Amino acid sequence: MFLFRLLSYLPLGVLHGLGAVVGWLNWLLSPSYRALFKGNVALAGLDLRQTRGAIAHAGRMLFEMPWLWLRPAHRALGQRARWEGVELIDSALAQGRGVVFMTPHMGSFEVTAQAYAERYAATHGPITVLFRPAHQAWVRELVDVSRGRAGLATAPATLAGVRQMIRALRRGETIGLLPDQVPPQGMGVWVPFFGRPAYTMTLGARLLQQTGAVPLLAWGERLPWGRGFVVHVRPGPEIPPGSSPECAAQIINQAMEALIRLAPEQYLWGYKRYKAPRALETDPAKNAS
Repeated sequence: MFLFRLLSYLPLGVLHGLGAVVGWLNWLLSPSYRALFKGNVALAGLDLRQTRGAIAHAGRMLFEMPWLWLRPAHRALGQRARWEGVELIDSALAQGRGVVFMTPHMGSFEVTAQAYAERYAATHGPITVLFRPAHQAWVRELVDVSRGRAGLATAPATLAGVRQMIRALRRGETIGLLPDQVPPQGMGVWVPFFGRPAYTMTLGARLLQQTGAVPLLAWGERLPWGRGFVVHVRPGPEIPPGSSPECAAQIINQAMEALIRLAPEQYLWGYKRYKAPRALETDPAKNAS
């Protein structure tokens, strides 16, 4: 916590510079990380030339966290977070049906929630984001501090959290999900992601089907030299009525894939997307490889 608080006072550009160095050191010193990174890139039909930038961006993501999570409340993002496609949010909120933000592990996914909270929470209520409680006490403390920012609410990846998100949507508020995050056992289905079976959350589609909320895709582009971020917003995937959980999850996976291909140099290719939930003894993805 002391180190994180110390880092939070450094300029964003300095943190991004340090993060880039650490990202490349991790690449050079960890054969297992390189193998995971290259394997995920190959599954997406890309090559290292298109994704090399993601090596540094992985470190930048880590080092910007103290700045995003622990900076004083009066230090707003302001012009550090610009918008592209904000009219889609305005239109969705005007319908009063609630909004489901879907963001992959791409760019600064933390900044999308904070930027939304600063712009809309005062008039349209907080944004509620799904999270998985950390096992380490110091990480839980960090998360508690960061999620305590004005306009941000959290919902755990449990049935109670699902009910909380449904209530938020029915009030016409916004919730945020990372659909490419491996969900807990029982909250997902096995469907392809970049051609390989991946355990994929069904929550996003269920929330859309149960509440009639508006789906939107969003990701926070990390600008060079600490100049801030651009939050890009795109129309979200439409789930046909009566779709099976597998069909709905596949539609959302395809939307995530298309979004990632727009800026593959900012995707977190080192994320273990194809792992199984702990309680599952077999991994269909391994059997299909």
